[in-house]
Amino acid sequence: MGGTLLAKNSDRPARECQPLHHLGARRGDEKIRLAYVEIADVPETIPHLGSSPYWCWGHELGLNAHGVGIGNEAIFTRGLAENALRHRHGEHVEPGILGMELVRLGLERGDSAAATLEVMTVLVERHGQWGAGTRGDDRAAAAYDNSYLVADASEIWVLETTGRQWAAKKVEQPTWSLSNEPTLRDDWTLCAADLADTAVRNGWWSPGPRLDFAAAVTDPDVPLQVSHMRLQRSRTLLAECLGQGKVGFDQARMILSDHFEDSFLQGPTFNPARPDFLTLCMHESPAGFTWGNTAASSIMVSPRLGTPLMWWAPATPCTSVYVPVTVQDAGVPETLSRAGSAHATGPSPEDAEQDGPADASYWWRFQRLLETVNGDELGSAYQERQPLVRSVLDRLQADFVRDADALLDSDATAADWADLTAACVEGAAATAEQLTRDLG
Repeated sequence: MGGTLLAKNSDRPARECQPLHHLGARRGDEKIRLAYVEIADVPETIPHLGSSPYWCWGHELGLNAHGVGIGNEAIFTRGLAENALRHRHGEHVEPGILGMELVRLGLERGDSAAATLEVMTVLVERHGQWGAGTRGDDRAAAAYDNSYLVADASEIWVLETTGRQWAAKKVEQPTWSLSNEPTLRDDWTLCAADLADTAVRNGWWSPGPRLDFAAAVTDPDVPLQVSHMRLQRSRTLLAECLGQGKVGFDQARMILSDHFEDSFLQGPTFNPARPDFLTLCMHESPAGFTWGNTAASSIMVSPRLGTPLMWWAPATPCTSVYVPVTVQDAGVPETLSRAGSAHATGPSPEDAEQDGPADASYWWRFQRLLETVNGDELGSAYQERQPLVRSVLDRLQADFVRDADALLDSDATAADWADLTAACVEGAAATAEQLTRDLG
């Protein structure tokens, strides 16, 4: 059948709830109020699914009704560093669009990967990027630029940005991955018209050869060893899977749950819940080395024929299970869209309330399971409890995949998919509750 698979872990501050939303077509709004700016709306938006920090109008990842999927990564650039320095010295830095907001805007307005790329680059050039990407009032510390993978069933684009500047590459290789560093060198396909002039004017690049985007824009004061380890680990695992003939759901789930298992970095005493370095499935470090947990994980499937499908898991994928969700008018179960005590706060991170647990929130059920698996702040019980939890969740996951495959092979209706999603969510939530009670 063919198509594209796009997988992403959303790494966020620990205990930042990230619900999943189904957003139908929106019509008639003249302006949209984002975290820092107002922008013009379009006559009609595209229905989509989006996984979002509880306070945020935008998304960390999402899939629309045309099978366009997007995921973003924070990157740290010279332009960002200059803005942060100016802000700390009391100068006004013009605010712009957050990277997560750009993900949602692309999903709402793009009916193909190429069209979505154009939407996003026009918005970047028009509005720029500057603002806090996490809750709190230290804008300079919480700001970041962004890179994106934008995919549909037939093509994939890499988009990397700094302020109002950008470069993009159409991916011709069978696989690609991103981490928290620019990956485009002089191999970009498209770029902002004034990118090279801006880089030369700012002293990031010397006139002459074709601009190397990563070399020009990467902030030399931000170490890359952590992001590079994760980038190379994901690319190594992808290459191994490709060499074995397949990169599908099972392989994507393995990569997203990776803690450098079966590598020299795992070591004899390594505990993923007490990490000494960032792994693909990220856990908060008691020593403060990492800055949070994987808050949600997704495997988005855009087939050339058939139903675009999102597999979504709350919290860390090593202690969670993916449920199948389609972009259908039936929407998603309400519990998936619930945050905790700060439900529906935002859209500014500087005004958002701190979220807390709530029984109505599917995400918080799995966050509580993660914390129960850890046992304490040092993760002392993780190595004993996680395999037990994983064995239960793996059986559940196999059932979900079997049932989704059966619908994909049939003339399933939106109601059929809604029923399956509801059944999977109900079963997963009950299992998480039972495991939490049994372990706790």
